[in-house]
Amino acid sequence: MAPAADREGYWGPTTSTLDWCEENYAVTWYIAEFWNTVSNLIMIIPPIFGAIQSVRDGLEKRYIASYLALTVVGMGSWCFHMTLKYEMQLLDELPMIYSCCIFVYCMFECFKMKNSVNYHLLFILVLFSLIVTTVYLKVKEPVFHQVMYGMLVFTLVLRSIYIVTWVYPWLRGLGYTSLGIFLLGFLLWNIDNIFCDSLRNFRKKMPPIIGVATQFHAWWHILTGLGSYLHILFRKGTSGQLNKNH
Repeated sequence: MAPAADREGYWGPTTSTLDWCEENYAVTWYIAEFWNTVSNLIMIIPPIFGAIQSVRDGLEKRYIASYLALTVVGMGSWCFHMTLKYEMQLLDELPMIYSCCIFVYCMFECFKMKNSVNYHLLFILVLFSLIVTTVYLKVKEPVFHQVMYGMLVFTLVLRSIYIVTWVYPWLRGLGYTSLGIFLLGFLLWNIDNIFCDSLRNFRKKMPPIIGVATQFHAWWHILTGLGSYLHILFRKGTSGQLNKNH
């Protein structure tokens, strides 16, 4: 996390419960964390095109929902890192839970008949989302959100490994690629949190272009955005839709 002493800019004092390692308002007075903000474009633009193409190809609504959910996460993250306001933080973090629930639903429904609805699973995921939202709004503890998000991701990982091991081994390359990219992003996210002071001191001594390359939270956005997009393609492959849209 970032040290407390950071400059203020257009959006005023920080009210979010998290402030990341990128120096605040270092690039422009209008964006608190510039690189952490613009790196969200990978979670906004490609999924929009993916959703549009899915509509044109007449694919199931769950794939359209997956693309749009990823876009909403990117937009929420953009607003959060641009302002470092608590309300915008919620706009980032809560959609992460909701989008993962959509991903989980799709992964467990990948073998079902087209346009069928699993109301029991849908109820469980909606209830989970409501409980997480209610508790998080009450306790305002980022670790709680991270644990809940981690549980959903872990569920996706286990389901993906099962599918590529026992059901569709020809999708192993795509499945493991999306997982590997996501895990690399998670590694950089942790490095950014744990070694923030060292990274900031390193940036002060290096040319700006090298300093930008060490904005590991921005890399987390890029890698998880790419990994999530590939995972949508992976899910489409499990239901025979991959050749229709990618």
